[in-house]
Amino acid sequence: MAIKGINEPMELNGNWIVNFPAGMGGPDQIDLPNLISLHTHPADGVKYFSGTATYVKNFIVEASFLADNKRVFLDLGRIAVIAEAILNEQILGILWKPPYRLDITDVVKAGENVLKVLVTNQWPNRLIGDEQLPVENKYKKFESNGVGIMELPEWYLQGKPKPAGGRVTFATWQFFEKYSPLLESGLIGPVVIANGVVKEVLI
Repeated sequence: MAIKGINEPMELNGNWIVNFPAGMGGPDQIDLPNLISLHTHPADGVKYFSGTATYVKNFIVEASFLADNKRVFLDLGRIAVIAEAILNEQILGILWKPPYRLDITDVVKAGENVLKVLVTNQWPNRLIGDEQLPVENKYKKFESNGVGIMELPEWYLQGKPKPAGGRVTFATWQFFEKYSPLLESGLIGPVVIANGVVKEVLI
């Protein structure tokens, strides 16, 4: 193995497009000037979002990043909590624990590249967000010092979808309160493209 011509890491800063699935309480799409945890966003639909958000970024790679058989790596920085990375329409893999780093040598190309990162978070933020909305069912406090539903709603008993226009979630127990702390969420970054050790060349 030889090490040579390593480039300075390239941070994918600036605008990211983030798409949200329908029916999950979020907007269709937002434009993030910089990566942040979604729980700090001012819009309620983003702050309280739970589910899978898709981050999209177009970026340019200089030919020097790929010259001399250098390896190229994608480092997502921090995510909350699990991510699938797709580069130039090729699935790179799923990341669920640090380091959130992938070898993209065989997928990245000189010129424009398109990166998609699908990040799935946990349910607490949406449950807390729904606690900001009017109560849809009757609850009572049990001896176990918890709050649970008194009776199941008709739509549930009849096997029908939950009516739209109210809370996104339905739970038989109140796991969180209105002022419960939110969890970090989404692609937090920084996202970096960097060189590594050169590939072995067989002669």
